[in-house]
Amino acid sequence: MPVYMDRHDLYGTTAKAVEDAHQKDLKLQSKYGVRLMTYWFDEKSGSTFCLMEAPAAERVKQLHAEAHGEIPHTIMEVNPELVKAFLGRIEDPISPSGFHAAPSESAVDSAFRAIMFTDMKGSTEITSQMGDIEALEFFRTHNAITRDVLRMHNGREIQHTGDGVMASFSAASSAVACAVSIHQAFADYNEKHSEAEIKVRIGVSAGEPIEEDNRLFGSSVQLASRLCDHASADQILVAPVVKELCLGKGFRFSDIGEVPFKGFNTSQQVYEVAWQTNPTA
Repeated sequence: MPVYMDRHDLYGTTAKAVEDAHQKDLKLQSKYGVRLMTYWFDEKSGSTFCLMEAPAAERVKQLHAEAHGEIPHTIMEVNPELVKAFLGRIEDPISPSGFHAAPSESAVDSAFRAIMFTDMKGSTEITSQMGDIEALEFFRTHNAITRDVLRMHNGREIQHTGDGVMASFSAASSAVACAVSIHQAFADYNEKHSEAEIKVRIGVSAGEPIEEDNRLFGSSVQLASRLCDHASADQILVAPVVKELCLGKGFRFSDIGEVPFKGFNTSQQVYEVAWQTNPTA
C-alpha cells in the first residue's frame, strides 16, 4: 500500500491539540483503510506532518475531514526509507523503551521540574575530523533525534548547548524515560551508521528551579549539569530525588557512590539508570 506524508499549517496551535487530533484520527483510520504511522510537529512554525499508509491520497483527506476537520495543505506519496533516513523514525511516537509519558502531562512546566542535560561526546574531535560542512549535518542528525524523543515524552527544550540540550519535564519519570529513549534511539542509529556513531551522556536532577526569561537557574539545574559532565558515553546519571520519584515506574538503578561536584559543599549520591533492553544485574 502506498505511503503518504501530508502537511498541515496550524500556526498558533499546541502540541497537546495536535496530539488530540492524532488520537481522533487513530479512532477512525480503519474506516478509511488508512494506517497512521507517525507524526511530527514544529510548534514554532505550526507545521504538522503526518505519515500513513493509505489506498489513495483522497482517503487521507476524508479521514482528517471527519476526525477533526483539519484538511492537509499538501499531501504526497513518499518513500518510507527516505523519510526514516532524514527524520529518524517512521513509527508512531511511542517510546522504544516501553515507557510512556502520562497523557495528562503537558509541555507547560509547574514549579517542580525534572531537569535533563544531554551532551554529545567528542564533538570537538568530530568537527576536526569531518570538517565543518559534514560535521554540521552530523550535528543536525543529533539534534533531530534528540528533539524527536523530547516531544515523545512531553519534554520542554530550555536551551541548546551546541552539542546537547537542557530540557525540563513536569515529572521525573518522564525525564528518565526520555533519557532511556534517547540512548536507545542513538543505539538504533549507530547500528546502521557504525562509521560515524553518535554517543551521548545524560544527567537528570529535580527540584524547584527559578525561571527567568524562559531560562532556569538553581541548584537542581547545576546538579543535572554536573551529573551530565560526570557521565561517560552511553550513560545516564541521576540524583537521589529522581530515583525516589521513579519508585515503582519500572526503571532499574544502580548506586555508583558519592561524587564531589564543583559548586557543592558535600559529595552527592549518584545513581546510574540501566537503559539497555536486557540490562545485566
